[in-house]
Amino acid sequence: MEQLIISIIIAYLIGSIPTGYIVVKLFTNQDIRTIGSGSTGATNVKRVMGKKWFFIVLLLDAFKGALPVVLAKIFATTFVSIGLIPVLCAIAVILGHSKSVFLKFSGGKSVASGVGTILALNWQVGLVIALIWSIVTYLSKYVSLGSIVALSVSPILMYLCNEPVSYIIYCALGAIYIIYLHKANIQRLLKGEESKVR
Repeated sequence: MEQLIISIIIAYLIGSIPTGYIVVKLFTNQDIRTIGSGSTGATNVKRVMGKKWFFIVLLLDAFKGALPVVLAKIFATTFVSIGLIPVLCAIAVILGHSKSVFLKFSGGKSVASGVGTILALNWQVGLVIALIWSIVTYLSKYVSLGSIVALSVSPILMYLCNEPVSYIIYCALGAIYIIYLHKANIQRLLKGEESKVR
């Protein structure tokens, strides 16, 4: 139980590192939470600093998501057969990203960090999700639509790969949570008012 609690706390703190906020503050001295959507994620960083920093923050957030899960898979000695500790660490990471303790519980929409957790749980599923996100985003020009579609299929892919039930449940709950964080984007998509990627 002690290992479980410590793992979750560490994962949450790693997830809480506000990558986008730090990058924008460091290079422009602006608070990204006052710009665009107010999110600290890569898409909002792009509005301030351009495409290059979009990809840098995207990769950093994905790494941030993957790291605690990889460490949990390597070092966990309890509940190993059902993969419980890696899954709980994954949940803690995406909660940390969206509700960062360092930003008074604000943050991003956990897409990149969520994909990072999935890559750490099953790299094949993670790569397929990243590919789906890329294709849908490229064709539609909507990052939010690509994110919603890609994460929605993640539990199905985990099931097809015969992963533990805990992985499948995590992907389903994670997809629901991230779709919920995109509720304003969904409303704008339905109204034709969502910003497109150029």
